[in-house]
Amino acid sequence: MEEPIDLKATLSHGFSRRKFLRDTGAGLPLMLGGIRVFACNPAALFTPDSTYPIKIGPTRRYFVDQNNRPFLMQGDSAWSLLVAATKEEAEQYLENRRRKGFNTIIVNLIEHKFPGRTNRYGEGPFLVKDDFSTPNEKYFEHADWVIRKAGEKGILVLLLPIFLGYKGTDEGWIEEALANGPEKCRVWGRFIGKRYKDYDNIVWMMGSDRKPGEALKDVSAIVAGLKEYDQRHLITAQGPPDDSAVDDYGDTGWLDFNTTYNYEIVHHKLLSDYNYKPVMPFVLVEATYEGEYNSTPVQIRRQAYWAMLCGAAGQFVGNYPLWKFDPGWQAAMDATASTDMEILLRLFESRAWYDLVPDQKGPNVGGSPTAPMHREVVTAGLGELNGMDYVTAARTSDGATVMAYLPSSRRITVDMSKISGSQAKVWWFNPHTGSATASGEFPTRGSRDFTPPEEGDWVLVIDDASRKLPVPGATVLPRS
Repeated sequence: MEEPIDLKATLSHGFSRRKFLRDTGAGLPLMLGGIRVFACNPAALFTPDSTYPIKIGPTRRYFVDQNNRPFLMQGDSAWSLLVAATKEEAEQYLENRRRKGFNTIIVNLIEHKFPGRTNRYGEGPFLVKDDFSTPNEKYFEHADWVIRKAGEKGILVLLLPIFLGYKGTDEGWIEEALANGPEKCRVWGRFIGKRYKDYDNIVWMMGSDRKPGEALKDVSAIVAGLKEYDQRHLITAQGPPDDSAVDDYGDTGWLDFNTTYNYEIVHHKLLSDYNYKPVMPFVLVEATYEGEYNSTPVQIRRQAYWAMLCGAAGQFVGNYPLWKFDPGWQAAMDATASTDMEILLRLFESRAWYDLVPDQKGPNVGGSPTAPMHREVVTAGLGELNGMDYVTAARTSDGATVMAYLPSSRRITVDMSKISGSQAKVWWFNPHTGSATASGEFPTRGSRDFTPPEEGDWVLVIDDASRKLPVPGATVLPRS
């Protein structure tokens, strides 16, 4: 029998948190301040085994692969990959993301500004400047190679054939879309639809960073042309900050799933998108990026955990300089957020994440910041709804699991009758280290207070003890 490892002593002797996670085995018992905990190795557990293209799942709350297995969209933002990286650099990036468990990346098929319109081999997307009806074969041969390489590594590409760009800037193609008009935009759509219809690892995304306004007809023409050849792949869109895709594209008839884009009180918009009718999957496609706006590791984590516990089908993280492959991007691939997202993925894949229902009963359902709060599962200690310290929680529909994310340590109260079975097993999961601390078993009746073992952000995991679920984050549950 192996001796428990003292996590604090290990880290104090110069081992990084990342190296520790890589070098310890899944579920190995450790001693942390005298408490028995379990560490998981996210990289050792991840195997890209989804069969693409993805489709909408039976409840319309999540995605499934071609074998009907739930697909948690674990995304990274690589907007400028096709123009800013050589083949060798692209493969380096894709392999790093694969190893860290990312199964989806956002990529612009054609770039307008970052870092420019030509790729590293000097090829631009069009033979005639800004003429959408004159695609340059040499440019797209390189794009083909990168997208295929992503597929070989089990990575889905959320691909933008038209990036409109932020209002008042020259970042996007909105002026060119208007100048080309619907006819040429439809020709462009036909070209990409025909070219990529047989690529399994694609989801299409339109727009981004602004309301389409009068360009909506041109964007829709691209979609119409695309769909003449490609009916296999899902299509979504992104609007400006604070808008979701349904706000700007909900009436087009071609939007297959929703995206949430928010930098502020993200959980408000997430709950609003969960409650949108008709029901459709949604993902947190963009929030604050690591390395921008003085963001902190806790801020990046809470956005991601809020998304998963507000019913999202996945979430994306971003990093500067990585998103546009500026100097320093190679080192940025191993920044804190990447490891934190590995840990998040392992946690949710160790539970039936696709069956989680947000804990949101009360008059402020949908995220109203002014109505009084009331929740069914976590009944006290929630924090301010209109603030950054709010506790989000969710419960599987059968009551087998409750999960709650605390952005900071505090006492919370849980209605134990919401957990199925007669006894509940309680864990504290550390989203910074990936370790799980067993906190005992308790009857599933009445209310009970819980306090994390240390300061910082934590995830409370409560399971029906009779289900004998694995240590949180240590074992991937079978997907069926």
